[in-house]
Amino acid sequence: MTADKHLQSWQERFELAEAMQPLIGKLYRNQGVEVLIYGRPLLNSSTIEITKAHRLVKKYEGDKLRLRESFPFIEALSRLNVKHAKVDIGKLAINYWRNHSSAEEIDAYMKEHLAPAVDKDVEQRDVVLYGFGRIGRLLARLLIERTGVSNTMRLRAIVVRGGREGDLEKRASLLRRDSIHGPFNGSIEVDEENNALIANGTYIQVIYANSPDQVDYTQYGIDNALVVDNTGIWSDEEGLGQHLKSKGAAKVLLTAPAKGDIKNVVYGVNDSDVLDSDLILSAASCTTNAITPVLKAVYDEFGINNGHVETVHSYTNDQNLIDNYHKADRRGRSAPLNMVLTSTGAAKAVSKAFPELKGKLTGNAIRVPTPNVSMAIMNLNLGKHTTREEMNEYLRKTALFSDLQNQIDFTASTEVVSTDLVGSRFAGVVDSQATIVEDDRAVLYVWYDNEFGYSCQVVQVMQKMLNATSVVLP
Repeated sequence: MTADKHLQSWQERFELAEAMQPLIGKLYRNQGVEVLIYGRPLLNSSTIEITKAHRLVKKYEGDKLRLRESFPFIEALSRLNVKHAKVDIGKLAINYWRNHSSAEEIDAYMKEHLAPAVDKDVEQRDVVLYGFGRIGRLLARLLIERTGVSNTMRLRAIVVRGGREGDLEKRASLLRRDSIHGPFNGSIEVDEENNALIANGTYIQVIYANSPDQVDYTQYGIDNALVVDNTGIWSDEEGLGQHLKSKGAAKVLLTAPAKGDIKNVVYGVNDSDVLDSDLILSAASCTTNAITPVLKAVYDEFGINNGHVETVHSYTNDQNLIDNYHKADRRGRSAPLNMVLTSTGAAKAVSKAFPELKGKLTGNAIRVPTPNVSMAIMNLNLGKHTTREEMNEYLRKTALFSDLQNQIDFTASTEVVSTDLVGSRFAGVVDSQATIVEDDRAVLYVWYDNEFGYSCQVVQVMQKMLNATSVVLP
């Protein structure tokens, strides 16, 4: 009987997860609403992934969230005209069931808590990816997975050098298959005649150009577009300003640290500095995005007198597969075979997004033989004494309920390793089991997917630049 009971329970959960999937899909496609469970997006999730997301709630709250308890909230959400919002059904459900014994008031409860997003209209804007490397292809995946009539950002084109025979199919193949992030979730067709890719119904023009000012986007029906430069070739206003000479380009975002007076934006920390008048912005680096939200959170609660950040970073395309010439020290040595001590400007770059820490941090980096997922080790001298328990509890609550909930994740697992974080959509993940605190000194360990997590941050900066930011509720 016990075995039958467990199987019946699993069957019930599986069927509820299956019933959720079409509702979740329609909510996004028709209304631009992303459904989450404690920060985990359910869009395009499998039934198993939906079930696992519910199980994770117990780690945060101590209480289970059953699918039969959350399903009525998804149904209620589908009856409301909520638009362009991220709605955490898990948090709403847990809060409701702690104060109610029946489902009678769910509709009224949802209407009250989701009022800021009812009838929220956002103009659809064009996006161009200039460059199609690691970050460019992940940005494409993120934009394509959100395909729908309510999508606020449409990927219209990619710009690359080349144009040799077979180039288009090669580009398509690299988008279809990824050694780290797995296969593309959908279908990709190649339109050789028109130099285009069609991915999940999204028509993407492939434009060949050797410099930004050679492109006329309007001839492809693209206008007032945001150009996302992920080539890494230009980092100053003069170089990036070339994009603005192209017809149809309105704004430029660099997916790397910028030089000069260009604002380096870490979403969640200083995105309020973004103005409509800003034509060129930077999304800073993956490491700066990973550490700045956590540093801000710690600074706000405990103060930071000074500190050192050591980055244990996966190797990148800038390094060599085998020993060969490289203009930088040590980076010429084989990346898959060596730990390579190198420099990083990420610690100093924090002050561009969070000036309160200017001059207070030093930093260094070690490149290691892993292809993705990195770690920042932050050795901090705090402004006051605290304990390990207080620090971890504060960061746990910050990850769940603060304005930084989309940037900071938190794990209490004693078994987590780097590959477990591949595909993390957060800027950084605090490893609470590694936290060390003694009096006014703390050592924090923060994991981050330096490719995908960073790309998710870039997408949020893109939305901010285009006034297409989703409301986060609750």
